[in-house]
Amino acid sequence: DGHGGQNAIRVVGGGGRGGAAAEESYPPAPDLQDGFARIHYHRPNGGYGGWGLHVWGDTNETVEWTSPMPPAGRDPFGLYWDVSLKDGAERVGFIVHKGDTKDPGPDMWLDIAKDGREIWLVSGRSTFTSEEPDIESLALGDLSRARAVWADGKTIAMRVRRAEGNAYHLHSCSQAGLELTPEGVTGGQSIALSYDPEGLPESVTGKFPHLRGYAALVIAEEDLPKVPEFLKGQLAVSVMDAEGKLKDATGVQIPGVLDDLFAYDGPLGVTWADGVPTITVWAPTARSVTLHVFDAADAPEASVVVPMTEEDGVWSTAGEPGWKDKFYVYEVEVFQPQTGNIERNITTDPYSRSLSMNSRRSQIVDMGDPALMPEGWNDIEKPALEAPEDIAIYELHVRDFSASDPTVPEDLVGTYMAFTTESNGAAHLAALAEAGLTHVHLLPAFDIASVNEDKSTWMFPGDLSQYPPDSPKQQEIISGISGQDPYNWGYDPFHYGVPEGSYSTDPNGSKRILEFRSMVQALSEMGLRVVMDVVYNHTHASGVADMSVLDKVVPGYYHRLNGDGFVETSTCCQNTATEHYMMERLMVDDLVHWARDYKVDGFRFDLMGHHMKSNIVKVRDSLHALRPETDGVDGEKLYIYG
Repeated sequence: DGHGGQNAIRVVGGGGRGGAAAEESYPPAPDLQDGFARIHYHRPNGGYGGWGLHVWGDTNETVEWTSPMPPAGRDPFGLYWDVSLKDGAERVGFIVHKGDTKDPGPDMWLDIAKDGREIWLVSGRSTFTSEEPDIESLALGDLSRARAVWADGKTIAMRVRRAEGNAYHLHSCSQAGLELTPEGVTGGQSIALSYDPEGLPESVTGKFPHLRGYAALVIAEEDLPKVPEFLKGQLAVSVMDAEGKLKDATGVQIPGVLDDLFAYDGPLGVTWADGVPTITVWAPTARSVTLHVFDAADAPEASVVVPMTEEDGVWSTAGEPGWKDKFYVYEVEVFQPQTGNIERNITTDPYSRSLSMNSRRSQIVDMGDPALMPEGWNDIEKPALEAPEDIAIYELHVRDFSASDPTVPEDLVGTYMAFTTESNGAAHLAALAEAGLTHVHLLPAFDIASVNEDKSTWMFPGDLSQYPPDSPKQQEIISGISGQDPYNWGYDPFHYGVPEGSYSTDPNGSKRILEFRSMVQALSEMGLRVVMDVVYNHTHASGVADMSVLDKVVPGYYHRLNGDGFVETSTCCQNTATEHYMMERLMVDDLVHWARDYKVDGFRFDLMGHHMKSNIVKVRDSLHALRPETDGVDGEKLYIYG
């Protein structure tokens, strides 16, 4: 069976059809040895063959994804693994998987101090316990997964068969107190759903083709006014049979209903009127949103704390002229499916236009402020471009352009400002422009998550030329500082609409805006247009992770979810869902911002195939609508590819 006989069963009674049922019998696991952690794993329907464990962190185990750690044995609960711990171990990451199928899906962490060294995990559940659960009393269903999809204002799609006497309910708890018991879902409030024998309407299956074949559960007209309140709590759908016994229960995916009821086209982020800023954020599932304003990037405490006002899912507050150039964060009180709790997330603004160092706080800036424009910015004349067929593109990395150029002043090496110097690199680009080059394609230059913007922490490998070409020393040295050097391609978005701070001479605040514009201006004067490599197909993190933004504001909306409600990662990381209205809007708004406010001339889409064709058409139409007389940009000359 792939586990050395550990999954063998003992058959009691007859051996053929109609004989006695097979009975599995396993001895208790031996006592756990010092220096080890034990992870137990139970599958309610059996089928343990091929399941293994991937581990990392504070462990002595070395495990490849393609060769998972085999179980140490099997006991009455199920499989178990004994994981060797490093001295002083604090955290061990783990994933139970079979090939590329993960159970339940997201990375899991064993915190030794909090969880102990022995835990029990039940298949499909995103949490584990430090005491062995009673598997005989486990209720059907799983609230840690979201297998129901609230597709529009009144329709919930779910894989369920109709049966005489079945009852369907939508549950919501404002305190995230829903519990699954053999008698049903308890806690909060509920409304009845009706089974529609006609199935899902075309308006739903047209937008969500993957839901074809799902049953349609419909909210009664008299209960529709309760929907906005329900969306601000933990959600579940339950199915009870005619005898009042629970048949199934699951969490609920909400992007469809949010698009139907709360799609919004008004201002977001920081907007200005007569020198006064208004700050606005879309957060229809939030119970409250509070704005914290700081006088400086590193101020230990907020100088102003303002509860924001909600109208139809949009939270806003009018500020004061003196807030200009100050920093801010949101405190969002919201149900977070990843943790199963009501969280108070502290987060930056998805529509940030400037940031503090390492993106800890957003900054209140006015993109039309002359102080953020190099001299002559509004009078830039772009190099002529008759037709897209004339385009010739040169790809480069902002830091690499000057990282080893001795003619660049030391304080400008690796920065946007290196493009403004009379350096060898600048001369080379100018010569290429003379020879027919039309566009410089910059690898990701938006705010990225993988480089520490505090340059005092950077480490460098030194002179590697002293080692022979076949020496392993170069790789050893580079590996030793990986993650601590300033090098990264940048395909790990943190904030889409802000220039990366590590390429600025000062990552704390708005200087990065001035310097990025100076780079674009210098390239234009060389005869070159600018293309940005953009990565809207994923974010660096989701949930409550430190570098998560979107999922802290509207959890479960901005990312593409699988059938169990977990974030898809086919891009490499946390897939975004530009098929959802407000994620598409964020992408379109952001690209218009780069074209209009930074005079960027084109965009190369990373993994364009992860977006809908309709998304890219909307991007093209929105960019081509920009006009020199109103936007300072000729949108017809902007080039999009991917």
